[in-house]
Amino acid sequence: MNVMVGSKNPTKIQAVEDVFTGYDVISIDVSSDVSRQPFSDEETRLGAINRAKQAATNDDLGIGLEGGVMYLEDELYLCNWGALVTPQGDIFTASGGRIRLPKEIDTQLQAGYELGDIMDHYANKQSVRSREGAIGIFTNNYVERAELFTHVVKLLKGQWAYWNNEL
Repeated sequence: MNVMVGSKNPTKIQAVEDVFTGYDVISIDVSSDVSRQPFSDEETRLGAINRAKQAATNDDLGIGLEGGVMYLEDELYLCNWGALVTPQGDIFTASGGRIRLPKEIDTQLQAGYELGDIMDHYANKQSVRSREGAIGIFTNNYVERAELFTHVVKLLKGQWAYWNNEL
């Protein structure tokens, strides 16, 4: 059995490789079938599920990871979700850490920009989404994007292992 990752993003692929050691991890480019910038837990979770479903095969696990933003008490937070789909069609989901984002990020998102593009300009860097992510910038690199997704993938693998009596 292979583990198919529904993304070509290096941080997402690395997270799956770090958790699913001993498996062949294969990345494929699939659509999240949600907006480019998910604006809620529900939309971000759905994007992860959609990616996992498209990546899964009759023989292989599918993993979908999606980053987004969500509001809590009128403040914008970073969020991320993951989904694991089995060859039998079982779906496991998990969410990771959250941090509040600065108001100027919220303003730019409301203007229609995507967080990854905003972060490149904000941090004066390139490809922030493929490296440390917004979480890395706003935690002074104490937590990076791959680490955040690794935690989510561990939650997914743990659920899958539990329900398959693989512990």
